[in-house]
Amino acid sequence: METPILVPSPGMEPHLGHFRTALRDKDGRDLPAYLITSPEYAMKRLLAAGHSRVFEITRCFRNDEPWDGSHNPEFTMIEWYRTGVDYRTIMRDTEEMVSEVAIRTVGRADLAYRGKPIDLTPPWPRLSVAEAFDRHAGIDLLSGIDDPEAFAAAARTEGIEVGPDDGFDDVFFKVFLHDIEPHLGQGRPAILHDYPRSMAALARLKPGEPRLAERFEVYCAGLELANAFSELNDPEEQERRLVQEREERRRAGKDTPPLDRAFLEAVGSMPDAAGIALGVDRLVMLLTDAPSIRDVLFFPAGELFGATSGEGATN
Repeated sequence: METPILVPSPGMEPHLGHFRTALRDKDGRDLPAYLITSPEYAMKRLLAAGHSRVFEITRCFRNDEPWDGSHNPEFTMIEWYRTGVDYRTIMRDTEEMVSEVAIRTVGRADLAYRGKPIDLTPPWPRLSVAEAFDRHAGIDLLSGIDDPEAFAAAARTEGIEVGPDDGFDDVFFKVFLHDIEPHLGQGRPAILHDYPRSMAALARLKPGEPRLAERFEVYCAGLELANAFSELNDPEEQERRLVQEREERRRAGKDTPPLDRAFLEAVGSMPDAAGIALGVDRLVMLLTDAPSIRDVLFFPAGELFGATSGEGATN
């Protein structure tokens, strides 16, 4: 599929930085417009219209991230969706696709990235977020969801600096970055699944465990490669989440795009489905043993804008 890059409303997640512009209509008025952070909204409208297996490789745009390491404000994403399945099918899709791409491009599935071996042969290990917190931080995540103050206290015990205004999500990410992420995807890619419901803007909640959502991420040799969901198809719940995220953006001083009503209508018509977004540039980094995303782009942002910002070229 080929979906729009210029849209009236992009992703609403509070951590995303938007590129805003204006679209001049036939009467000469400037209408707010944004470059997409992901093609997800449009792809789900295609699912609602009756398409059952769709994918797109497209350019995406996210602001407010560093121009080095694994980030570039303009990057390439592949997204695909299937109806009639859940996130477990997408896990299998992902491990099979990445392994096959490695074999077809570099001739093998066992590689080395930055001096460390990595075997892409499926199946990849699965690890729940709760298991990861218990194994690497010694913290009971599910109890922490029920009692955020106890969760913060447990983090302080682990040496994590927790501020008085830090909420559950803030503490989660501090522990995650300090104690958990460095261990993920070493030797084999890791599928980290079942995130707290507060981190599931577009995901379905896990049956029988409403504290968690059917979301997974793929980590490989220190790179976060992909983010995936069993898709939420309850329009009222989806609108509630988007309104909440819009308010979080307002409090943080970020732009607050309008709700995408066409997307919300599509959510109500969408069959059970699952999908994933995978960073193509990061996959190329892995396959070519490139330490920085700058090394796999002809025109990284630092080279294009460095001279005008006084930083000089970075590639």
